[in-house]
Amino acid sequence: MSEPKQRANSSRPTSRRSFLRSGLALGGAVGAGAFAGRAAAEMPDAKNLPPNVPEWSQSLGDGVVSRPYGRPSKFEADVVRRDVEWLTASRQSSVSFTPLHRLEGIITPNGLGFERHHGGIAEIDPAEHRLMIHGLVEKPLMLTLEDVKRFPRVNRIAFLECAANSGMEWKGAQLNGCQFTHGMIHCVMYTGVPLKRLLEEAGLKTNAKWLLPEGADASAMTRSVPIEKALDDAIVAYAMNGEALYPEHGYPLRLVLPGWQGNMWVKWLRRIKVGDEPWHTREETSKYTALLPDGQARRFTWAMDAKSIITDPSPQAPLHRKGFTVLSGLAWSGRGAIRSVDVSLDGGRNWRAARLDGPVLDKALTRFYYEFDWNGDPLLLQSRAVDETGYVQPTKAALRQHRGLNSIYHNNGIQTWHVLPNGEIENVEVA
Repeated sequence: MSEPKQRANSSRPTSRRSFLRSGLALGGAVGAGAFAGRAAAEMPDAKNLPPNVPEWSQSLGDGVVSRPYGRPSKFEADVVRRDVEWLTASRQSSVSFTPLHRLEGIITPNGLGFERHHGGIAEIDPAEHRLMIHGLVEKPLMLTLEDVKRFPRVNRIAFLECAANSGMEWKGAQLNGCQFTHGMIHCVMYTGVPLKRLLEEAGLKTNAKWLLPEGADASAMTRSVPIEKALDDAIVAYAMNGEALYPEHGYPLRLVLPGWQGNMWVKWLRRIKVGDEPWHTREETSKYTALLPDGQARRFTWAMDAKSIITDPSPQAPLHRKGFTVLSGLAWSGRGAIRSVDVSLDGGRNWRAARLDGPVLDKALTRFYYEFDWNGDPLLLQSRAVDETGYVQPTKAALRQHRGLNSIYHNNGIQTWHVLPNGEIENVEVA
């Protein structure tokens, strides 16, 4: 699959989309060549089809421990994180995207969870790493990784979403594929120690109101965290999906703040300072705030609002045939569990209830499905999530009316995929 390209509004003939009464703003399209190439690559070798005996059944395969750490099949080699080279000046301060269109269920494999770094990946020897807790505490702590593991532990499935996820789409359809529009998110099971337990060990002073976690990477990432969140569901994690954190995800320790923007989940956690007011660091003043039309800035926008995306079909997962079609997608909310998801095939004119399947958890990804028969007509696919608070995912137009176009953060507007008669799919907007 080719990398995404930025493209101006299409001038394709309107005859093929005469069913639309409103304008479309198109993103960079998956070309017909890429579509045809993928289809050609999936053509089977006749000699391995019944009634023949396939080649892999005619000899012994590799034995045990030939692959000491398991890896995907070579035929799944295209299921990888991807980046957009022109998005940032340096890969040390950049992002890669989770291949949402190729994943099932709600758990993201450790090797596919998106990356967001501000100073590159810190490679840390855990024997030489320490977690300091100091400031407005009765007993400052200096903990090794093994010290942290001696505290009572918890397991929590939670999504992690960058505040800038879908940020390129604020001013119109830009990137063609849900990996690139929505892929700055993953969902895993974290194992660690409740932050509340560590703070109790240190003994909070009566005027303790804020925390300043700091990372051990080259950027020394810091964010102000209110004490209420720290004492609620925050975790100091050392494992994800049953194994140690990967270096790109903060090995050996990271902060987990379920439902809140990813920049606050400080990786390579080395220090937590307790104070009585926020620090207003660079990442919460010049960054991770959103300018409104009147020039005022939205600050301390921690929680991620309800959002959803149709992952298949989508630009990187086109339709290959007419007939029975399984539409699949993901929904999530930083304010609780998903209550329902609706799907539209006609750009929001009519909505149908999707089917939620698998566990529906608090502040975790939720999988939804909708089955229908596709007759080859053009479609405008949308999904709309509703969380347990009653919050309904808004349209992009509604968001822009309230916030303007100066932001790249917290874009949870409804996404539209335009299905063409040949099965190709484009990122568009319905005006």
